[in-house]
Amino acid sequence: MTQEDRALDSLVRKRVRALRIAHGWSLDDLASRARISASSLSRIENGQRRLALDQLVALARALDTTLDQLVESDTDDVVVSPVRDATHDAWRWPIKADPGMTVIRMRLTAPVRDPATMRAHPGREWLLVLAGTAELLLGDRRFQLEKNQAAEFPTMLPHAFGAVGGPCDVLGIFDRDARRGHRDDTDGARDN
Repeated sequence: MTQEDRALDSLVRKRVRALRIAHGWSLDDLASRARISASSLSRIENGQRRLALDQLVALARALDTTLDQLVESDTDDVVVSPVRDATHDAWRWPIKADPGMTVIRMRLTAPVRDPATMRAHPGREWLLVLAGTAELLLGDRRFQLEKNQAAEFPTMLPHAFGAVGGPCDVLGIFDRDARRGHRDDTDGARDN
């Protein structure tokens, strides 16, 4: 077994134990769900028993995860550097696990546009106010979001957002469809 194989083996064992504990399960609880003996599970977690594919599949199912996630080892690119969009005063970070998702930090300086110009498009958005106050027009409703407040909404509802009483810093998560829906005027940065 190579050093890389030993490292992955150790990681999988730690992951099984960590997921079991996160579920609040004892060895007996997980063993019962995975249909293996508690002693076999204990030896798996402690490295005293070889990892068998059939047991890993059963453990993945019992832990409500996939075999791929259980044995995933690619952690080289943990740090993600942002891309700066000076035109729209925004920073973008791709989400490696879901290339369709994008995290965007933007500074809103203008108030919400005329409600008649609200946009609708497929997708979902999630916004968190980091500083200042933001206003979100969503359908027929208006919401003021203060620092540390968030909003999540389907973007098929007509919407727009902007700053209230001065600049506002916002962190947004846009799925692939929402990001695509914003490209025409801002390439995903904002709706106002």
